[in-house]
Amino acid sequence: MLVECGWAASRTPGYLQSLYRWHVRKFGGSRSPTAKNKAAVAVAHKLSVIIWHVLATGKPYRDIGADYLDRRVDPETETRRLVAKLQALGHTVTIEPAA
Repeated sequence: MLVECGWAASRTPGYLQSLYRWHVRKFGGSRSPTAKNKAAVAVAHKLSVIIWHVLATGKPYRDIGADYLDRRVDPETETRRLVAKLQALGHTVTIEPAA
């Protein structure tokens, strides 16, 4: 039942949809049925955690937003990671601030 709710949540705009898409990319991409199934189970697990917190605290659920996973990434760290990846592929990278 929770996996069915996970599938439904993956089609509703918000945090759970972005979590589903992140897990699909992590598990192999949108063409992989296995990746989609694993992502739905991961969303179902997150739903069970959300349900437990709502029942334990009595507070209503507040969606943290579809951009939560993007906001928690530090831009400086992401820049260093991507530059290192390009250099590992044999490219010379020069970074200039945007005007």
